[in-house]
Amino acid sequence: MGKVKKPCCCTIFIILVVIVVAAGIAYAVLRPKNKAKSSVDETKYADALKVSLQFLDIQKAGKLVNNKISWRGNSALKDGSELNVDLSKGLYDAGDHVKFGFPMAFTATILAWTILEYGESMKKVDQYKPATNSLRWITDYLVNAHPKDNVLYVQVGDGEADHKCWDRPETMSDKRPVSQINKTSPGTDVAAETAAALAAASLVFKKSGDASYSEELLKHSKQLFSFADKYRGLYSASLPKVKKFYNSTGYGDELLWAGAWLYHASGEKRYLDFVTGKAADDYANFDDPTWFSWDNKLPGTQVLLARSSCFDADAGGNSVIEMYKKTAEAVMCNVLPNSPTTTSSRTDSGLIWVSEWNSLQHPVGHAFLANLYGDYMKKSNNKKLDCDGETFGPDDLRDFAKSQANYVLGENPAKMSYLVGMVGYGEKFPEFVHHRGASIPADEKPSCSEGFKWLESDEPNPNEATGALVGGPYLNETYVDARNNVKQGEPTTYSCALAIALFSSISATNDVDKSLS
Repeated sequence: MGKVKKPCCCTIFIILVVIVVAAGIAYAVLRPKNKAKSSVDETKYADALKVSLQFLDIQKAGKLVNNKISWRGNSALKDGSELNVDLSKGLYDAGDHVKFGFPMAFTATILAWTILEYGESMKKVDQYKPATNSLRWITDYLVNAHPKDNVLYVQVGDGEADHKCWDRPETMSDKRPVSQINKTSPGTDVAAETAAALAAASLVFKKSGDASYSEELLKHSKQLFSFADKYRGLYSASLPKVKKFYNSTGYGDELLWAGAWLYHASGEKRYLDFVTGKAADDYANFDDPTWFSWDNKLPGTQVLLARSSCFDADAGGNSVIEMYKKTAEAVMCNVLPNSPTTTSSRTDSGLIWVSEWNSLQHPVGHAFLANLYGDYMKKSNNKKLDCDGETFGPDDLRDFAKSQANYVLGENPAKMSYLVGMVGYGEKFPEFVHHRGASIPADEKPSCSEGFKWLESDEPNPNEATGALVGGPYLNETYVDARNNVKQGEPTTYSCALAIALFSSISATNDVDKSLS
């Protein structure tokens, strides 16, 4: 056999160049397209935003204008009439027909915050107008519910009586009593939350050019804050019947939350002094991360005041504001899965899980706060978050937020989207949502008791409660799609608002502004 001739160095070099070039071409062709993948994700999240906003339309009471929900009609037109007050608008709280003012005001605050931070991105997917229309539907109601100083109507309908009926809102015939708080029966929590909602909304309508409405909202907000602060007490102590439904565990968080929003809305130093003064000593619980919800506004307050630390020359450098910011960072470290101080309150698949009632409220709410805080970090060129020696950045917060959103949209063991009307990444969504209007055919007019046959029916809801975010899975990640499974299957407007906030934040294409005004 002859001798094998060795290739020269030039030949080897040419071969290597060819291999490298070919490999580069192959990599360029075959590599994952990060930009394209991000575009697909953001399209999915924008779709989820559009779907979520429809649930607020489904929940509207009163004389519906430009109604787009075929199975909904006018309802509750006489609410408040016996008091010569128009309380016909507002939102039904969940699958029932009660207007609970406390969670409704929280819904408005979150919706307003979302529009303020991500409104420009919402405009690009034609969701700014639906969002502001829904916000105004609530704030019109809240303004009417505050007919004079030191009086606030906080509920329409009786929870216990309402839950003994299963009928459509358009044909309900049970009595609609109105409950109020006043100087002798105070409700600091609900008055302060309403003040927060109206202050945040005043900024929205100021930006949109409706100056007179903005000023009206701010006037009511200031009056309600003074009422809340001067006459202190839990509204569930003044109105014991609400304990079964929305029992408030404290009012200090609402006072700080409202003070923070009024500082942003008015620019008045007295509100900055309030949130950094004795109220902070009494209620801020610095360095103690808690769970954001309709009942606990502290994490939201901490993130909102961290915004002031990042962008506000008057508040930046204030030692107490810096303590709020530090606590906001502890909230972030608590939910980041790889943080040394991360919570154990999560499912095996990584969903934050705190309560079996309405379990999705906490992961969705904290995902929104996390992504928003990451956006503050980027805008302020502060790229490092220290969690007990481990460093994280805005992208880590965004990844966490997307993981919670993806779980909601179907990346979970049940392969189910928990957002009705949105298949997302799953194969199905709940069809037996605990919702009176959705469960009864639109051409039926059952009495209070006659409608229970639809609660007990084994047929899927005839009307789709599009955009409803159901309660969610248990800790073991199971979900039973049954109409009488209230814990898991009943949607709420405040969880819907948090979902709108989350999907808006992770589909955003615009940076947050340094100013909310």
